[in-house]
Amino acid sequence: MMVAGEQSIFLSHLPMFMSPHNFQGILEVSFTKDGKTVDEIYFKDRQSHPKVKMYTLQPKPIKPVSVFGLDFKPTSRSFRGTVFRGHLERGGQIIDALREVDVTVKRVVYSRKFDVKQLQKSEELEYILFGSGQELFLAHVISAPPDFDQILSIKIDRTFTDEEISTKVRIVIPNRTNAASQRLKAKEKTQARGHITGAHQFLDLQIEAGVEFYFEEGELLNPATFDQTAEEKKAGF
Repeated sequence: MMVAGEQSIFLSHLPMFMSPHNFQGILEVSFTKDGKTVDEIYFKDRQSHPKVKMYTLQPKPIKPVSVFGLDFKPTSRSFRGTVFRGHLERGGQIIDALREVDVTVKRVVYSRKFDVKQLQKSEELEYILFGSGQELFLAHVISAPPDFDQILSIKIDRTFTDEEISTKVRIVIPNRTNAASQRLKAKEKTQARGHITGAHQFLDLQIEAGVEFYFEEGELLNPATFDQTAEEKKAGF
């Protein structure tokens, strides 16, 4: 799982279109060790390594559905894992103070299982908004192969309450195809259309992208590949 945030902690499952990795899920969590909160250790480590885009967490064996849930209804609220500075499968380093931490799920931000036989890829370039306060992120909505995973920080010209964000906010980038080459890029400014689940109106937004923390295309192709794609190479992933 990817770890994001410097004010709150979010975990994003790194998916593929094959079992048991065939789902997209985002959690808001907290870390404890020996009964003491260690969130601040993660925050400080991240702040002291600003050039490291990606932090990851390797969980102890779990059934993903138990913590990510179906229909946002997890059956377990905790598990154990180790935090890495960097990608744990690509040379990441274990943070000793965050080895074997207890992970408590505060809320399920997003959860969707892939059924390749039933899913259809959206033609719209669509993102899930998550975060807290002024620290906001977008995660690309993954639907069907070929697809891509992406998480980046953003600023928006509208303030969303924590309640609105927890309700689920979708952001669509108009006039772009749903392709990796058309995705939002770091530092890019663009117009977007937002929708809060349950609301009737759509919102005209101005978005400024910050850091692209994660981009993966190869593992979500059909067939999947672990080789670096041309788009990943261009983006430095």
